[in-house]
Amino acid sequence: MIAERTPDPAHVPDLDAVFAEQRRRSRAEPYRPAAYRKLQLERLERAILRRRGEIEAALLADFRKPREETAYSELIVTLAELRHAKANLAAWMRPAPVATSLSTFGSKAEIRYEPKGVALIMAPWNYPFQLTIAPLVAAIAAGCRAIVRPSEKAPATRDVLARVVADAFEPHDVALARGEVDVAERLLAFPFDHFFFTGGTAVGKIVMKAAAEHLASVTLELGGKSPCIVDASADLAWAAKRIAFGKFYNGGQTCVAPDYVLVHEGVERPFVARLRAAIAAMYGADEAARKATPDFARIVDDGHFRRVAGLIDETVRGGATVECGGVTDAAERYVAPTVLANVAFDAPIMREEIFGPVLPVLTYRSLDDALAQINARPKPLALYVFSTKSAVADRVIDATSAGGTLVNDTVLHFAHPNLPVGGIGESGIGNYHGHFGFRAFSHERAVMRQSKATLAPMLAPPYTRATRSILALLERLP
Repeated sequence: MIAERTPDPAHVPDLDAVFAEQRRRSRAEPYRPAAYRKLQLERLERAILRRRGEIEAALLADFRKPREETAYSELIVTLAELRHAKANLAAWMRPAPVATSLSTFGSKAEIRYEPKGVALIMAPWNYPFQLTIAPLVAAIAAGCRAIVRPSEKAPATRDVLARVVADAFEPHDVALARGEVDVAERLLAFPFDHFFFTGGTAVGKIVMKAAAEHLASVTLELGGKSPCIVDASADLAWAAKRIAFGKFYNGGQTCVAPDYVLVHEGVERPFVARLRAAIAAMYGADEAARKATPDFARIVDDGHFRRVAGLIDETVRGGATVECGGVTDAAERYVAPTVLANVAFDAPIMREEIFGPVLPVLTYRSLDDALAQINARPKPLALYVFSTKSAVADRVIDATSAGGTLVNDTVLHFAHPNLPVGGIGESGIGNYHGHFGFRAFSHERAVMRQSKATLAPMLAPPYTRATRSILALLERLP
């Protein structure tokens, strides 16, 4: 049982001592039973529910995130992940028997899922609660111990996370590290058994190099420019509503947000008109109403604001036209929901992930042209296609590579409990959520039990005609 404790959320742990104790206990007790893991998850759930109001207030303070968006994307999705793990934990932990072969005749074999050990979880700022707790749920389900390091860019949420972790765990099971970049650098020097990082590609490379020093495994949840194709057959009103939702949710600061739209040239103008209507319906009929609405988040910090505002200015100077938005306010870190048309493929805004509420609209003449443009770029974290023709969707899926794909909607695949979330190439390594998260933090250990009714002794010296006959038989097996 986990003893009740009175946490001190202001306490900053001695990271060297915490890691050493977690590692010692991990070696002394490498496998923890389902009951212990489930109890940890239950305590985490209670801590989250107890501090729900604090979590909402923290996200409002960090970037004026609407409470409704916090309720769904930070709390409901996270609690669903946690409850899914509790409900399926026993099945996930059960050893999986595997079939034998003639060469291993007489044996029984299975795969056992054992904890990797001590994990480092480095979380981003854009969904600072969910993207800290969701991988922690997977680590706990797998039986790991962990140190979590939230982003310093969302300080109010980081502080409430510290209180949640202090409520739910002893430091020898889970500890939270607060601090700036120097703390992250210290943590990367520790010989963790698994490194889990969510963030940008450049830092992902640093994390992977650190893991390589310890020959540790990694899960890298990165990002990239996720494209969205709208073909001539698409329901344009539906496509515009769902693309606007996915793009401007959380102020555009979503790793799987549509980064740009490739729309068939024959339907560009009606599609843009419907985008404007969708934005007006969600956030207000004019720019003043959109700025005043409580339903639209702000950019997380001044540096990020300047970067996004600069991309808009540079792209417009290069010939793009503002179809909607374009308004910015540095004092409020406000960037209006913005749609840009006449965007060139080499425009400034097409050179990096936007991570803000700006949607470039580009056109294509043939589907092959659109696919060529997508495939000329690094493999994205997500790819979206809107079409009423299943053959078009299948063609896009078959001709491209992406971390995940959603047909006729955006971003919601991230919340599906039975789908893996992860990238490929520059958009990430490995995946998680549900069973996939359990496996990310688990070592799949091969276990074979041998009996004396086996051919194995006949393959040992001295080699005879019988040995050669058995080898000839094995060679002919399919």
